[in-house]
Amino acid sequence: MLPPELRGVPLPPPSPPPLLLLLLLLLLQPLQYSARGAKRFDPTWESLDARQLPAWFDQAKFGIFIHWGVFSVPSFGSEWFWWYWQKEKIQKFVNFMKDNYPPDFTYEDFGPLFSTKFFNASQWADIFQASGAKYVVLTSKHHEGFTLWGSKYSWNWNAVDEGPKRDLVKELEVAIRKKTSLRFGLYYSLFEWFHPFFLDDESSSFQKRQFPVFKMLPELYELVNKYRPEVLCPVGNTVVTNDRWGAGSICKHGGYYTCSDRYNPGYLLPHKWENCMTIDKFSWGYRRNAGISDYLTIEELVKELVQTVSCGGNLLMNIGPTHDGIISPIFEERLRQMGTWLKVNGEAIYETNTWRSQNDTVTPDVWYTTKRKEKLVYAMFLKWPISGQLILGQPKATLGLTEVKLLGHGQPLKWISLKQNGIMVKLPHLTFHQMPCKWGWALALTNVI
Repeated sequence: MLPPELRGVPLPPPSPPPLLLLLLLLLLQPLQYSARGAKRFDPTWESLDARQLPAWFDQAKFGIFIHWGVFSVPSFGSEWFWWYWQKEKIQKFVNFMKDNYPPDFTYEDFGPLFSTKFFNASQWADIFQASGAKYVVLTSKHHEGFTLWGSKYSWNWNAVDEGPKRDLVKELEVAIRKKTSLRFGLYYSLFEWFHPFFLDDESSSFQKRQFPVFKMLPELYELVNKYRPEVLCPVGNTVVTNDRWGAGSICKHGGYYTCSDRYNPGYLLPHKWENCMTIDKFSWGYRRNAGISDYLTIEELVKELVQTVSCGGNLLMNIGPTHDGIISPIFEERLRQMGTWLKVNGEAIYETNTWRSQNDTVTPDVWYTTKRKEKLVYAMFLKWPISGQLILGQPKATLGLTEVKLLGHGQPLKWISLKQNGIMVKLPHLTFHQMPCKWGWALALTNVI
């Protein structure tokens, strides 16, 4: 993930030219597609973009991203630690190493310290299930090149040969699929900052193809064949792919768009998209030096989810475990809080569609979704009005047909039509402890237009 402070800073190209990546996509799928008699695709964006996004992804709405790797050992500043220290030579990273490690200490020396000794995949799975998420995406390899499985193409720089001596991808995959209803996905970086093949390819302006042919493509084969991830590469009919497959592809090609880190346009897009963001405002990986104000509050996270889903997106919310495999209390609390909110309001999130209006034009922080077949519109509001009366400027109600309920409360609420447009809903008089939830609420409106 590219932090905001690096946008605009010259970096290594994120991937080889797009044509090779298109061929990679095609190579990963033909046997599985032809075996089932499903549609075949050509190595062109036109053909690949014609593939219909599997329905589960749009219905899911909420997923969890996990950034975990050797960068979790220094756990200082960012998961881009190696790059900032060795390439950019940013002073605070240089000073951190001088103050805490011997002069001859290399980044590779962090590998054995990536112990994961407290990692319990079943405990992680329980937390993810409790969060209300419908899919999880693990960083199988970041730009540092360390793989969380025993890659044959990353000798002595993988979790089976070095550090944990465990196949972390497999352990989590098994726990997720045995203990939860979540879909299992993998993130895989298409380049590595300091891999000799990548650097040699780069020096030839990518006329050479050593890195994708001898490193990237074989490892993607390994991931797909071993772990069958439903977010990454073509595996049957359920896989979804994003737009990060080559130069010029972002926000233009792919099953769904991510456009940029923390992308949240605030308006409806014509193509499915995902808001990939992180609870820690400044890093995707775990940071020992993070303060409490560096983490988004549950109120901010609920707002992010509501706004994203109302505009047709999915929210992929990132956490960064510690080097020894612990999901820190602040991350666990946020995940469980989100699950508590979704237990009450999930009806307004999961399997919904965008409505004709994404947000209200009269009352701020009111966002809409709909379930067309059920003739339901949901109005999610983030501030409980002091007057006890919520004005909605968008819905047009019909006396005798329209019914309004507060999710988690259940009883029909009184409402009146306004002279120009919209309705005014009389909310129930509830004490703080009687509230169905604490960080935002949802009204279910039946038969409104």
